[in-house]
Amino acid sequence: MKDDAMQFQRTIGIDYSGAKTADSSLPGLRVYQTESGGPAAEIGPPPGPQHYWTRRTLAGWLIERLAEPISTIVGIDHAFSFPEAYFEEHALPRDWDVFLDDFHRHWPTDMPGLSVDSLRHGGDAAAALAACRKGQTRWRRKAEELARGKSVFHFGVTGQVAKSTHAGLPFLRHIRRALPKLHVWPFDGWKIPTNSSALVEAYPRLYSAAYATEGRTADQHDAFATASWLRDADVDGRLPQALAPKLSKVTARLARHEGWILGVISDQPPASKSAAGKVTGLPRARPGKGTTTPGYRNPNGQVVIGPTGRAGTDHNQQVYRLCCGQCGVNYGANGSDIHARRCPACGGGKPGLVI
Repeated sequence: MKDDAMQFQRTIGIDYSGAKTADSSLPGLRVYQTESGGPAAEIGPPPGPQHYWTRRTLAGWLIERLAEPISTIVGIDHAFSFPEAYFEEHALPRDWDVFLDDFHRHWPTDMPGLSVDSLRHGGDAAAALAACRKGQTRWRRKAEELARGKSVFHFGVTGQVAKSTHAGLPFLRHIRRALPKLHVWPFDGWKIPTNSSALVEAYPRLYSAAYATEGRTADQHDAFATASWLRDADVDGRLPQALAPKLSKVTARLARHEGWILGVISDQPPASKSAAGKVTGLPRARPGKGTTTPGYRNPNGQVVIGPTGRAGTDHNQQVYRLCCGQCGVNYGANGSDIHARRCPACGGGKPGLVI
């Protein structure tokens, strides 16, 4: 049952894929959804010959869902825009809609038969046009620098977002044209109006370690974790903080055309103690020896947020929410394990318990 304090009745997490063409059935394209605060469930494509989602079918499904009178927040794990250096290099106005139109003219990856690879490596006129809108691997958006994410121009590496971004941007444009009143964060403002739906840029690395994989593939788990985190953060009050990051005026102005990653809540550099990418505020460190006390920081820099009320996996233990003081990821741990816990995302620790 939906918590009355929740802003969104439905959350959707999408692990995107830039493989092949817009009409290819893609096992790496996964969708999970929660409704009224309930558990995240995988959503498959509509009945038909395709066993997996295609990018085109997914865009059509999202337009239908987002047109419904149900407040929905959708997290998609590809970049929604490009770095400032790209705008400068190609003399583009700092306007996201202009950027989308210009990108689509050069990289129409939503057209039948076209793919990111064909436009990158082909020798035809379409590839020559795409070559007029390239970037450099060292170019990163401010949010990517803070979250330690890869450049949208860094192809062919593990964990790349370049291919999915180049494949996904034309469909963002398609959705925006179909639903002109849909709030796309933060381009339409940092505050999402009450009873409205929204699209946000997600980065599963910030959320996935907080949830046990439970037999899901990596693609499934990223979509599951995104949908689940959006729900949980809405319930416990972290979502409003994530939607209103503490940014300098310069960074906030940059984000209006570069976009922002949900979960990066300040523009402090990663080397600071309040590390980038954290998805909830850390309690003030408190003195004393109680390892389950909110604010306790163990020798590995893991901070106790508080008890969850869930039964733990050790005898007579309950699960506590911890936050890594380095990368900011939230995850669950038995109370008896807190003193020695290492971060599952950046410290080589074992996977966190469900929170």
